[in-house]
Amino acid sequence: MNDTGQAPSRPGPADRWRLDGRIALVTGASAGLGARFARVLHQAGAHVLATARRADLLGELAHECGERIEVMPGDITDAAHRQALAGRLESHGRLDVLVNNAGICDDGPIERQSLDDLRLVIEVNLISVLDLCRLTAPLLQAAPAASVINVTSMYGIVASRGPMAAYNATKGALINLTRQLAAQWGARGVRVNALAPGYFPTTAASSYMTGQVLVIDGGWTAV
Repeated sequence: MNDTGQAPSRPGPADRWRLDGRIALVTGASAGLGARFARVLHQAGAHVLATARRADLLGELAHECGERIEVMPGDITDAAHRQALAGRLESHGRLDVLVNNAGICDDGPIERQSLDDLRLVIEVNLISVLDLCRLTAPLLQAAPAASVINVTSMYGIVASRGPMAAYNATKGALINLTRQLAAQWGARGVRVNALAPGYFPTTAASSYMTGQVLVIDGGWTAV
């Protein structure tokens, strides 16, 4: 019984999806899917740390969301910036949700690209994810039920018609990295999953999803 003499109410179905008190990091959060991820996590009650290169758009996101959001503009390919993100999260003592969303695409056929062009795609799409997972692993494992979400692409599963060799290679690598970390971290209470979207408007929800099989098996088929 509470102070009013009434039995306390049980959490409703909507309360089960709340993230109050949780800490989330979203990369590439200035626009598109990244900004949407940040807004949804914030609306669910999480304290969100959002990062991207475009400081002006991050500022708009922070103004829109108000409290419970921090923004750290920076280049995700910069190891010092990644370390600074981890340092900011350490002040919270945990990380409940990591959304590795930042990504870029190739600019032209592979035979017309320089080695530096290819390296940049790999640095943004793959190296930054590997490093953030490395840096935040202790914080994820300190949370009671952490979740890592790697944003890959349908082109990590199939070839594209366009000249996107480095992009496709990195997105395919992210899918297998997801399986690997899921197998490694499952016993430590950390779930790792990947989203593989195609081209669609950010606000289309599930209307673009069809013909898919979602395997929900606790990671059994990942190993």
